Amino acid sequence: MAKKTSRSSRARKAKPTIRTRLGAAVRRVIGWLLRGVAAVAVLLLVWMLAYRWIDPPTTPYIWSEERRLGAVSRDWRDLDAIAPSLARSVVAAEDANFCGHWGFDVNAIRSAIEAGANRGASTISQQVVKNAFLWQGRSWVRKAAEAVITPVMETLWPKRRIVEVYLNVAEMGEGVFGAQAAARHWFGVDAADLTPAQAARIAAILPNPKDRSAARPSAAMQRKARRVADGAATIRADGRAACFED
Repeated sequence: MAKKTSRSSRARKAKPTIRTRLGAAVRRVIGWLLRGVAAVAVLLLVWMLAYRWIDPPTTPYIWSEERRLGAVSRDWRDLDAIAPSLARSVVAAEDANFCGHWGFDVNAIRSAIEAGANRGASTISQQVVKNAFLWQGRSWVRKAAEAVITPVMETLWPKRRIVEVYLNVAEMGEGVFGAQAAARHWFGVDAADLTPAQAARIAAILPNPKDRSAARPSAAMQRKARRVADGAATIRADGRAACFED
């Protein structure tokens, strides 16, 4: 009987040992995952901080389009070397309340939901995050990453830098990226020499520049360009362009 009791006692002791080992293994895996997430977060933070002062050499989307098309047109210009009318036109067309939000325009999102609009209410800040740090597409994973990163970037970058990067990485024609390339492609001038009417036409073809022409706009695009020009004048007059202008 003593031997049976001893074997039974050893069996009871073995069970918690297995559970303990499994628990330790699970904790190790969780620890590795947490360390991995922390490492990615730190790298992303360093990346964002670097781009506050260093001009992005490319973006995931520009790189993919270059591979698809064989070549793309892009020539970085600082904001001082871009016609102010283009910055105002793009902000008026894409995100008129840019200076007053922290990365998300809650009112625009609410209005889009109430109207049942197919087009989203992405701000210029969200578009910079998507273009500079993430990938294209409508997956929930990308949207979640964009929602986390956007307010961080808004905290680290001044508004003027956000507009500057946007105007240099946004697609403004098929294989045409940034203000300088767009100005040369559509009108044969430098970005600094764009007229307000030309700037409004470029802004009007966003966010679908592949299917629209700034040089030969349709009647609908001409009407939109006039609305954009009016919007650009409005945000200049009411102070909504102050955060990215000298």
